[in-house]
Amino acid sequence: MSRCVSIFILLFLAAFSHQADAQNIYLLSVGVADYPGDRNDLVLPAEDAKAIYELFKKNGKVTASLLTDSKATRKAIVASAESLFQKAEKDDIVIFFFSGHGERRGFCAYDGILKYSSIRRVFSKCKAANKMIFADSCLSGALREVSKDHYRDPNNNIMLFLSSRSNELSNEAIYMKNGYFTTCLLRALRGGADTDRDRIITAKELFVSVSKSVTTLSKDSQHPVMWGNFDDNMPVMVWK
Repeated sequence: MSRCVSIFILLFLAAFSHQADAQNIYLLSVGVADYPGDRNDLVLPAEDAKAIYELFKKNGKVTASLLTDSKATRKAIVASAESLFQKAEKDDIVIFFFSGHGERRGFCAYDGILKYSSIRRVFSKCKAANKMIFADSCLSGALREVSKDHYRDPNNNIMLFLSSRSNELSNEAIYMKNGYFTTCLLRALRGGADTDRDRIITAKELFVSVSKSVTTLSKDSQHPVMWGNFDDNMPVMVWK
């Protein structure tokens, strides 16, 4: 083997190793079940956020934060997202997960509406090429309309994976540990969606798995929606 070829191989392996090492995941997991007063309380969103947080923490490449119930104020969510996501480099993955009441402009934090635009501004400051929002909330599909204005923003190529269409409820059942969408999302991220067994869950694999499972579980009353400017092969979870 010539010296030039040997050097090329070493450089290729070093670059590949660097790329693999660089693919860290930054997750902010938020769930609100206990809203002020009693009228708007839910059962499972805080458990949804904890389950997502705990699953991602099993991956050695993940840095994660968790906010639930009274700690999940608008200010706290934005501040945590800014602090966490600014650590990401270009090849990294950043994820904002929310479970709780939904609203056509965004999410219902503990103390009011957290607008999609607030999360988008945080993402715009983030270097990561792989940005995504998971929302287990009623009417979450309406975010497709809100996000259209920012669809071609080169600094905000964000994948939105939403638990239901704009006119649908996101189901939960008291006999389950998590809501329908989160239950199916957890199963998929653990490896259920990894159809080619390469230990990388892509956006397309995730959508196909979760969409089918939620539709079946809800008896065709809930249909997850994936939206945004992203590649089908964008990595969501890397188990390596």
